[in-house]
Amino acid sequence: MTIAIDWLEKRAQLSPNNIALIDRVTGSGREVTYKRWNLQVNQTAHFFREKLGLQKGDRIAILASNCIEYLDVLFACNKLGTILQNLNWRLAVPELEHLIKDAKPKILIYSNDFIDQVEKLKKRADIQVENYIAFEDQIQKSDLDFFERNNFRDTTPDAPAISDQHPWLLCYTGGTTGLPKAAIHTYANVVANAVNTITSWELHSQDCAILNAPLFHTGGLHVFTTPLVYSSGSSIICKAFDVEQTFDFVKEKRATVFFGVPTMFIMMQNHPRWKEAAFNHMKFIISGGAPCPLSVCEEFWKKNVDFKTGYGLTEAGPNTFWLPKDLVQNKPGSVGFPLMHVETKLVDKNHLEIEDPDIHGELWIRGPHRTPGYRNNPQATEDAIDSEGWLHTGDLARRDDDGCYYVVGRKKDMYISGGENVYPLEIESALQAHEYIAEAAVFGVPHKKWGEVGRAVVALVGDAPELTEEDIIEYMRNAIAHYKVPHRVCFTDALPKTAAGKVSKTKLRELFGVLDSDDDRRQGRKDRRAGKSNDRRGACASDET
Repeated sequence: MTIAIDWLEKRAQLSPNNIALIDRVTGSGREVTYKRWNLQVNQTAHFFREKLGLQKGDRIAILASNCIEYLDVLFACNKLGTILQNLNWRLAVPELEHLIKDAKPKILIYSNDFIDQVEKLKKRADIQVENYIAFEDQIQKSDLDFFERNNFRDTTPDAPAISDQHPWLLCYTGGTTGLPKAAIHTYANVVANAVNTITSWELHSQDCAILNAPLFHTGGLHVFTTPLVYSSGSSIICKAFDVEQTFDFVKEKRATVFFGVPTMFIMMQNHPRWKEAAFNHMKFIISGGAPCPLSVCEEFWKKNVDFKTGYGLTEAGPNTFWLPKDLVQNKPGSVGFPLMHVETKLVDKNHLEIEDPDIHGELWIRGPHRTPGYRNNPQATEDAIDSEGWLHTGDLARRDDDGCYYVVGRKKDMYISGGENVYPLEIESALQAHEYIAEAAVFGVPHKKWGEVGRAVVALVGDAPELTEEDIIEYMRNAIAHYKVPHRVCFTDALPKTAAGKVSKTKLRELFGVLDSDDDRRQGRKDRRAGKSNDRRGACASDET
């Protein structure tokens, strides 16, 4: 049995004076070395064990925005063998209740932003949490103060033997098809992701990341945060993404790497400070979580920054691919090659491997970074991971002659129009290249003649001139093959998102999937000409054949 290491104890020995964390949540700018961080996490571990009686295998739930103390809890779990349950604070109380009842955490730690949700959870009869603990000073009378940990010893706690196959944390999927599933991240999984990332992305101890992605998400935890701890780099801890603050970091030139989602980068490019922003000090910026429009990538390339699209998922890593700098602009849209200890392949509908280039198939992934499965959900685990260890991602991809992969969308999103396979991701990217379209999503709907046709839902930028569906359809006919052009276009102020921040196609189908009557279409045109806002379903163009 391989024993999991105490990460911070090792880092405090090997690189005690390296800066691990930079606090930009409180505004203090406080810098924490690995030596100091290890001591305060030791105090946290003693607090958990001596005050709260936590033992190996006990779950600790967190409902909090990003802060240094969040990471203290993560690494206190490493020292004790307790398991972090990081809750998505975008979820509704009934959804949180379901996850807490499933994992049965002994304690729930929260930040002040979520007091209301916590008070509602306390009233749920089926929740058996022993202690509620507040990160900030303004705590409820019945709750404990997290900073009581400062009264405890900072010596290394006696650690139980922890196998590298022991769970370190529960990380939840996006929940686009129901309640989120708890993917188990073992010590071996987290180490493998760190090793894959450091060796394949060439991270070093001098690297510093902007951490403003939420820590309840695998991207916030594992794109840079845990790999940089493994390599003794540093992270700038932010409460959340703030576009002004992000431009400040860029101007300070301390951060060398940055992970974000396309919405963040679109906000940056629509901000007045974009014109003056210089990124030449950064090694690279990586976009993940959702497909990034090519137009967004091109704007970064104009500023001579290595901006690329990544691919990952909660169940594997998330880091799985890498595209070398000299190929980024030559292979737009590619996520690159599999990382050091990652196997990938494409399979057809019969699960036969696809050898030829540029043939679409489902992407399968295998490697030590892959989850062993979902907590308390053997059926979902069996559906996702086969007997040979391959994770069936449900994502469609192709591979070019050089072996570079291109993710083309979710298998369930593809539709067939007139016998042709249509991949919404390609159309969405073309739509978002339009200068006045901020967001776009496409899905298939039934059609008497063609079987299925595309329906687009778009949100325009704030200063967009009046645009009609016909304008957008004409634009698309000049950008992509005619059979791919959506037959209808709907307008909305913003696309609905899942709790993980991804576009919810389930919600879009509910809102825009039913065909409008002729009267509705005529009224929609009148409303747009009059400059009126759309109702909850928006207005759609006529269904031309």
